[in-house]
Amino acid sequence: MNAPDSSSTRPYLIRALYEWCSDNGLTPYVAVLVDESVQVPREYVKNGEIVLNISFDATSSLKLGNDFIEFKARFAGTPREIVVPVSRVIAIYARENGQGMAFPVAVAAASGDAAPKLQTGLSSVPDAARPPEAPPKVVPMAPVEGIAPRDDTEPPRPTGGGRPSLKRVK
Repeated sequence: MNAPDSSSTRPYLIRALYEWCSDNGLTPYVAVLVDESVQVPREYVKNGEIVLNISFDATSSLKLGNDFIEFKARFAGTPREIVVPVSRVIAIYARENGQGMAFPVAVAAASGDAAPKLQTGLSSVPDAARPPEAPPKVVPMAPVEGIAPRDDTEPPRPTGGGRPSLKRVK
């Protein structure tokens, strides 16, 4: 199966991190880049983004599908239907410790190119949408002591000519 033929890993990673948060008693939040395809209360959108609590306690009828995240939630006491295309999720993280994952998002090219450019990482979760106890940025799931996080957005190039392998980290 070629990469273009395979499905996106994003919905699987979102479900995995949601389950990890739930299993560890943490509150899963998703940061969403809002456009016309996103169905959320517009009055809570700041700088084109919204942060949503998707915990079991905050939602009803939560469905983490391959194409959409759908649930019912109350905003200022008013019940709302929320529908978020998985492609618009820019991060999922735990409110309590900020551990999670940011995803690349397609950004319309300013030069008018038809092909979208990719922007990696969480652009900025607006302070008004972020709960007060949330950290200002998403951190890696398994930080390695003594190694500073990388600032570049390009993945590291393989150094050897052999096959890639996974390294087990405990």
